[in-house]
Amino acid sequence: MLTNLRFEARLPTQDLDRARRWYREKLGLEPSEEREGGLRYESPSGVFCLYASAGVSDGSFTQAGFYVDDLEATVAGLRERGVVFEDYGDDGIVEVRGNYPSKGSGERAAWFRDSEGNLIGLGQIVP
Repeated sequence: MLTNLRFEARLPTQDLDRARRWYREKLGLEPSEEREGGLRYESPSGVFCLYASAGVSDGSFTQAGFYVDDLEATVAGLRERGVVFEDYGDDGIVEVRGNYPSKGSGERAAWFRDSEGNLIGLGQIVP
């Protein structure tokens, strides 16, 4: 039934304008499309949307993730832009053993919260 699906992540916001500014200033991202109450961000490898919501994410689990080639450099660059990382592991970076075999043997990861409290993960595949 869903064999030809296209997946998109959706993240709730209490203040869409605040979230837009945060994603622009902290992550350097601009929406590729917008509508009343929503922003769509596209890259060659994925899509996520921010939407105005009366609900609040409790942020107790990873809600979206971005894969990067160099985790240390990405974390350092984002910290320079004011992104605050969760205090996990060594300097905020955690070694995660095991992975789906098509992705490698594991990954290295770090997490931060956006302006709305959504928990976002960064991952680097370990071959």
